[in-house]
Amino acid sequence: MGKYEYLALLGACVLITLPLEFVFRARVWRRPRRALRALVPVVVVFGIWDVIAIALGHWEFNPRFVTGVTLPPGLPIEELAFFLVIPLCGLLTYEAIKTLMRWFRGT
Repeated sequence: MGKYEYLALLGACVLITLPLEFVFRARVWRRPRRALRALVPVVVVFGIWDVIAIALGHWEFNPRFVTGVTLPPGLPIEELAFFLVIPLCGLLTYEAIKTLMRWFRGT
């Protein structure tokens, strides 16, 4: 897999959790404003954190596992995708479990 490994893992995370939207009616995709309110703080805070850590030499990415496409401050595109995908997968899981709990309670 090489330089696409990070992206492939993120894609697998989406593929595993995406069915929750339809099977358990998580409704994350149907409420984009709510999803954005959850995603934007993560992207901003951790994006800045990573940019600072990279600039100070505290953090780096192995070039064997990333595509080499970077955003202007040196942040790999995969890392930005990580900050979007992982919280989204968590949100899908949370909403699916919430729906399941309602089903079990009969409400």
